[in-house]
Amino acid sequence: MKTVDRIIAERLLKIRAIILQPANPFTWASGWNSPIYTDNRKTLSYPDLRSLIKVELSRLIVEHFGYPEAVAGVATGAIAQGALVADTLGVPFAYIRATPKDHGLENLIEGNLRPGQKVVIVEDLISTGKSSLAAVEAVRAAGCEVIGMVAIFTYGFPVAEQNFEKAGVKLVTLSNYSSMLEAAVESDYITPADVATLKEWRSDPANWVPAKPSTL
Repeated sequence: MKTVDRIIAERLLKIRAIILQPANPFTWASGWNSPIYTDNRKTLSYPDLRSLIKVELSRLIVEHFGYPEAVAGVATGAIAQGALVADTLGVPFAYIRATPKDHGLENLIEGNLRPGQKVVIVEDLISTGKSSLAAVEAVRAAGCEVIGMVAIFTYGFPVAEQNFEKAGVKLVTLSNYSSMLEAAVESDYITPADVATLKEWRSDPANWVPAKPSTL
């Protein structure tokens, strides 16, 4: 019987929310070269998968953190899914901007979080954890207790694990890079030889240099 992490990984690959291109890498906004590109916002266009993710994220929250007093989504990727999770759990919802709004009340958090509330934060994707943990700090600065974070997918970078540990935040995800690689090989999306490249990238993504195509 397949585990949830494998099922989610397979579905993300199927709808091309995750795209693998070891031979033709992407360039991330950070400037990193990457053989993978992830856009979990695509899941919102597939009702069955959207519902599965909503239910499973809600289950993770209850199993690992109990029932929170509020759920907060990280803008922009986790706003919709966070709202769906909050609705499933029957608790208030808010979302955290990357930067304060530049007009009006200049809010960083949209919605109503009360000081002292126990909050779970929802993310769509974890890379280094920098932006996710900035959202944690914003919620803490509002006087709330962040009891944990859930996300759809993580690359599993060691630096992210270190950052979350240092910040004192427990992270639980539906799927992960290792499960995705297993699913990709099993479905013939990539070859076993590609796996070595993909693992090499994850070990040091900031300094990874794609191999040059061989010439005859």
